[in-house]
Amino acid sequence: MIDAKDIESHIRYSAAVSSISSAYYTVAAGIAPACITRPVASRRLVAWVLVSALLQACVATRSVTAPPAWQPRATQLQNTMEWQLDGRTAVAIGSQGWQATLNWRQRPIGSEVRLAGPFGVGAMVITQTPAGISVNGAPPNAVDLQTLQDRLGFELPIRNLRYWLLGVPDPDAPFELTRNSQDRAELLTQAGWEINYDRYAIVEGDWLPAHLVLSHAGARVRVAVDHWTFKP
Repeated sequence: MIDAKDIESHIRYSAAVSSISSAYYTVAAGIAPACITRPVASRRLVAWVLVSALLQACVATRSVTAPPAWQPRATQLQNTMEWQLDGRTAVAIGSQGWQATLNWRQRPIGSEVRLAGPFGVGAMVITQTPAGISVNGAPPNAVDLQTLQDRLGFELPIRNLRYWLLGVPDPDAPFELTRNSQDRAELLTQAGWEINYDRYAIVEGDWLPAHLVLSHAGARVRVAVDHWTFKP
């Protein structure tokens, strides 16, 4: 006969084996008991805290990077003699207006401005050199200059504009300037014009104007810059 004590011992042994097996298959299925989950969760929490701290450190480092001082940077841009701008312009004068693509080539000898699309004609090329302002390759003359002004609707400040497009004032004329929090031009008043800089873009490690609005005597000129090119 089987003793009652032996039966009781066998039952206890079977229950222990069943408990161990249940724990094993629970872990194998990816559902860890609380005693196992807590250390894993703790390690994950510590890792999350460390990553968050590193990200905050990176953000803090970037935010304290100081932009270049205004005057040395402005002087450098004013002395930059070779660059090219490709973009678009839109002009509004009262109820009239026109739009055109804009290509500006600045060279040591002067400026070349190409407007394509306005007035229902092909490209118009305006060149400014020490000899004067010429239109479509003709020698500089007062008649063409007046015709240009009539067609544009305003007198083109080409001598000043080569600086304004870069976000700096013409160094040879009085001006008033308000700078933004990044020490870039925000509002420039010069030669009877008001220039608002409302967007900048990173160009070769610096912030240059991407959109500006020029206003003068009822004329409103918007310039959107698509691409800057600087000669090395």
